[in-house]
Amino acid sequence: QVQLVESGGGSVQAGGSLRLSCAASGNTDSGSVMGWFRRLPGQEREGVAAIAGDGRTNYADSVKGRFTISRDTAKKTLYLQMNSLKPEDTGMYYCAAANVPYILAPLSPSAYYYWGQGTQVTVSS
Repeated sequence: QVQLVESGGGSVQAGGSLRLSCAASGNTDSGSVMGWFRRLPGQEREGVAAIAGDGRTNYADSVKGRFTISRDTAKKTLYLQMNSLKPEDTGMYYCAAANVPYILAPLSPSAYYYWGQGTQVTVSS
């Protein structure tokens, strides 16, 4: 079993930055495919960024150039650096880990098995 706990959410003005963290514990694998997802108001959960075991990354078009996913394998922590935030980025952000060693890092929520509880990000105009 894997436990994931997100932190770092909050309120920020448009153009600002936040860094989300996701601490993993339990039967984790440092090479696990992990990702960040979000649920925007009134929408389905969507993939934001993902990272494969070899470090290859994948981003949604809406966040490319603004968000950066990274991981510290020693600390078992996943990060999402979010810059140039927009009001439309407002939502609940979740981290997730797959239990399949995907070569690439998928952005589909259905590819992930373990989920955190989420952290709220609010961007005001």
